[in-house]
Amino acid sequence: MTLAPKPQSVAKVPSYCYNCVAGPDFMTVKVVDGVATEIEPNFAAEDVHPARGRVCVKAYGLVQKTYNPHRVLQPMKRTNPKKGRNEDPGFVPVSWDEALDLVAAKLTATRAKGVTDEAGLPRLAASFGHGGTPAMYMGTFPAFLSAWGPIDFSFGSGQGVKCVHSEHLYGEFWHRAFTVAADTPLADYVISIGSNVEASGGPCAVTRHAGARVRGYKRVQVEPHLSVTGACSAEWVPIRPKTDPAFMFALIHVLVCEQGLDKLDVPFLRDRTSSPYLVGPDGLYLRDAATRKPLLWDERTGRAVPFDTPGAVPAVAGCFAVAGAVSVDADDVCREMGAVEGKTAFTMLVEHMKKYTPEWAAGVCDVPAATIRRIANEYLEAASIGTTIEIDGHTLPLRPVAVTLGKSVNNGWGAFECCWARTLLATLVGALENPGGTLGTTVRLNRPHDDRHVSVKAGEDGFMAQNFNPTDKEHWVSTPTGRNAHRTLVPIVGNSAWSQALGPTQLAWMHLREVPSDWSMPAPTLPDVWFVYRSNPAISFWDTPTLVDTIATFPFTVCFAYTVDETNWMADVLLPEATDLESLQMIKVGGTKFVEQFWEHRGVVLRQPAVEPQGEARDFTWISTELAKRTGLLEGYNAALNRGAGGGAPLKGEHYDHSLDLSQEHGVEPIWDAICKASSASLSNGAETHDLEWFKAHGFYTVPMSKFDWYLTPTMEKQGLRYEMPYQERLLRIGRELGNRLHEQKMHWWDAQLSEYTALPEWHDVPGRWTEQLVNVGANPDDFPLWLLATKSMQYHTGGNVSIALMREVSQNVRGHTGVIINAGTAKRLGIAEGDRVEIRSHIGATYGDAVLAQGVRPDTLVILGQFDHWATPFAKDFGMPSLNTIAPMSLELTDATGSGSDIVRVALRKVAAKETV
Repeated sequence: MTLAPKPQSVAKVPSYCYNCVAGPDFMTVKVVDGVATEIEPNFAAEDVHPARGRVCVKAYGLVQKTYNPHRVLQPMKRTNPKKGRNEDPGFVPVSWDEALDLVAAKLTATRAKGVTDEAGLPRLAASFGHGGTPAMYMGTFPAFLSAWGPIDFSFGSGQGVKCVHSEHLYGEFWHRAFTVAADTPLADYVISIGSNVEASGGPCAVTRHAGARVRGYKRVQVEPHLSVTGACSAEWVPIRPKTDPAFMFALIHVLVCEQGLDKLDVPFLRDRTSSPYLVGPDGLYLRDAATRKPLLWDERTGRAVPFDTPGAVPAVAGCFAVAGAVSVDADDVCREMGAVEGKTAFTMLVEHMKKYTPEWAAGVCDVPAATIRRIANEYLEAASIGTTIEIDGHTLPLRPVAVTLGKSVNNGWGAFECCWARTLLATLVGALENPGGTLGTTVRLNRPHDDRHVSVKAGEDGFMAQNFNPTDKEHWVSTPTGRNAHRTLVPIVGNSAWSQALGPTQLAWMHLREVPSDWSMPAPTLPDVWFVYRSNPAISFWDTPTLVDTIATFPFTVCFAYTVDETNWMADVLLPEATDLESLQMIKVGGTKFVEQFWEHRGVVLRQPAVEPQGEARDFTWISTELAKRTGLLEGYNAALNRGAGGGAPLKGEHYDHSLDLSQEHGVEPIWDAICKASSASLSNGAETHDLEWFKAHGFYTVPMSKFDWYLTPTMEKQGLRYEMPYQERLLRIGRELGNRLHEQKMHWWDAQLSEYTALPEWHDVPGRWTEQLVNVGANPDDFPLWLLATKSMQYHTGGNVSIALMREVSQNVRGHTGVIINAGTAKRLGIAEGDRVEIRSHIGATYGDAVLAQGVRPDTLVILGQFDHWATPFAKDFGMPSLNTIAPMSLELTDATGSGSDIVRVALRKVAAKETV
């Protein structure tokens, strides 16, 4: 007799994936008899989520991530006091009580000394990984950090200075755009310069671009190698590495010098930009002597008037005689200008760009002049200047062209020029923040973070108010408040937790080892306690062998651990948090967010335990509450939760009150139940209140928003504001002022960076900076004839899932994921065949991998996908994959004015014996 099979319990649990900044993506977890077995799209979100409820490949690895046999599943403490790559930490299991008491005792002792040390630096530091995404998994830990007080976020893992860093800073400066995207559904022509959106944009970007290809748009991919994005573009332009500014300058030359003003969007330039502002002989705006407002030439009255004069008709181009004006320089130095000639900012631009012809650029970037000129003219024609479109009842300009930038184009030297040129190309045709054009997504340096329109306030000279760090003598922060000195050195980055993470992080690491000879500030100190979560700087920053030695000097490191990795190998305590499918959290969704998440809704989504936590892993909210209780911060922690630090919404609003009792310890589910109720009540203005149980069943709650909110220009127009384009007079003055402050302190080690503060960017030999750096360290540039670049992979994007076997299996079917991509001709010349083991050597070391031969890469360029060279992370340490980070130097010379650097290094290549290692 055959027994009938036992009935199975099958559940479909809604949740989200936010493992990279292309998220969040909605998903459903299939659970059979308490075991997660599959990840599926959340089809209930088809009409809400921009990718119709679908997730990318990374989400499908979360089942294996949950049941990974290498997981840290109980608290561990270090028994070996020595730290380093070659020191076994001697981790031993301890109880949660012992682990939390150990951490709390260290925190309490630290706090008793004062939250800042003798150098004025926070005693507590914290490092979180890729693009703020760890916050979407750390429960209420932000509320604990808020209750603590000053935290140093300087010790990044590269997620700030190595990503699209300059775009973040200058994007928010020009058009409230922490990241920038094409309005793909309406675009007809996109110039993508190194933007590998098909790999890093998630299903939202893939969906939008696939639809655009069906519709017939053209995307031109400009980059040294043929990426996945290039392969599915209409055209690939193989440009010489780090010469992108020259290419873009030549595009601008064609538009302003060959086509001319009449072919451009004159009303946009006249009314929404600084183009009409008059510039004097000293390079500063000519200003009204009484009000100090910038002057423009009024064609109606035939005289210079303040920019905001009612009824004025500004001249966009021309030179005009102006008498009685003043200019205002750094430190508010006012000069009487007498009778001078004033040129419009647009005329200054035209004269500046005359030398940057396509013929000149061809010699720099190795792209034919005819190709550059054709692309510029195609862009201008596709802009369709004069056309309009209806967006939810509003008539707006339709400018279906965009330019997008990728990593190592929009960070490091040359990035300022590229970000300026990208924004200017949009400005010239009226495509900046208009339908079809170049759009910002979210904001992070300005508040509120979830509505960039509300962050727009009127500032000086008719531009948006900016949250600069002060550079005037009275307010300049001469003593750094964080170890990367972001408030001292980088005015444009502002001052927030995000600002810290986007400061010159490499300086925080470098200056622990050695400061410049003319350093006149307090010597940087080590933090007493360092928290690390979803961050692995020992593998993901530059010069990782040296960085490991620095990490080993940290006195007390607490890592929230998934597996052992290269950074937590040096930790004192490992705390196993319940990971993606095992814990509870609510986050905001909707609006416009990061890469290409353009929604027509706003709302919240719940991540809930689909399965019980493995081993002794605990929910991050439980860990946070315990730390708050054990350090005497419970009241401040609860107050932060009431303010909304846990996510979703403040717990008390106009139509509701779900506040937590400040004096009581609250459980995980009661905390998130209150957040669920507050979030739904806030979104619905009190009309609907849904508790945690409702969200567990439904997964998300959203309300409609208009596509009209995708575009910032209507907000600028409503407030009568102009984009600070094309002339950067304010940056010029701020740079001079910063130089004054540093030089008063007898510091000149930042002088090269000060050169970037210009009103109109100049081409400088960007690739030559790498040559010069080699010479200055005593190396021969001829010994390192090739450029090594890193590129993105959808499977490994953000590096947090290298220990998942499914990601490895999938990636082996995608070209380049088995080693280092080499031009087939270069390989033949060096006697290298497909699959040969090769050494890639820079002046600081070597990394090893297998040769992947291709035609789609320049002969002078090598390409590595992702970041590897793991030596502690289980499974990944056996890949034998190379990493740019092992051999790229951490260098002040290669750091730009915003504090960022590029993932690029000069290298030599040779064949070695099979599986040869260092």
